[in-house]
Amino acid sequence: MDNILAAARTIAAARRGRTPLNSLDAAVAPKDEADGYRIQRAVHDLLLPQFGAMVGYKIGCTSAVMQQYLGIPHPCGGGVFAKGVHDSGAQLAAADFVRVGVECEIAVKLARDMPPSEAPFTAEWVAEAIEAYFPAIEIVDDRYVKWETMGAPTLVADDFFAAGCVLGEPVSRTKAPDLRAVTGRAIINGELAGQGTGADVLGHPHNALAWLANHLAAEGKGLHAGQIVLTGSLVKTVWLNAGDKVKMELSGLGNVLVSFS
Repeated sequence: MDNILAAARTIAAARRGRTPLNSLDAAVAPKDEADGYRIQRAVHDLLLPQFGAMVGYKIGCTSAVMQQYLGIPHPCGGGVFAKGVHDSGAQLAAADFVRVGVECEIAVKLARDMPPSEAPFTAEWVAEAIEAYFPAIEIVDDRYVKWETMGAPTLVADDFFAAGCVLGEPVSRTKAPDLRAVTGRAIINGELAGQGTGADVLGHPHNALAWLANHLAAEGKGLHAGQIVLTGSLVKTVWLNAGDKVKMELSGLGNVLVSFS
């Protein structure tokens, strides 16, 4: 337990100070992803006073393009904090991040709890628990000296690049399009920087949500009504420069905007 807390303190201090994280000391580095998630929970506890309540989760590595980019062949989860959630049109400071990037996502808001006692969860089951969908920008932060050498367990421990999100207008579940057919387009300063479809996210974003619910249930944890879940990027991460203006267009769900001064 001391190693878990020591690793979490190192990660949380880097997050608070916006200092790039080097590889963790071998004595405290997570041995595997289960270790990584244990450290992640301790990191959340340490960051709550500064970042606000945990209001949901992000799921990374849910599309082939992202699995290939990161070299990790399966989904990974991270936390979303209240102070990291912004409305469309937000103007954020690039200096608040180490190296800011964006991803094009379909986010969901949950209408009901998904307790671990109800596992295993299927895509059909979790669909019934959704209140609304959002066109979303996940804000990611490359807060590492060299992320390529960190390894999945340490990236998981540090919330898998998570740095917040920007949400467009909600679309109720009953009025949403077929998510598999939704096309997402990442437009940076008016130029197309990537595109994908909802089907790229594990075949359907509901599959990603079911993965998260089952992953949490295995740890004895559940999802809760009102929480936001980012289901994974339809496009490869786009790394930004100060001054960049970002627009994500998700057909049938709407657009969402953010700029980084």
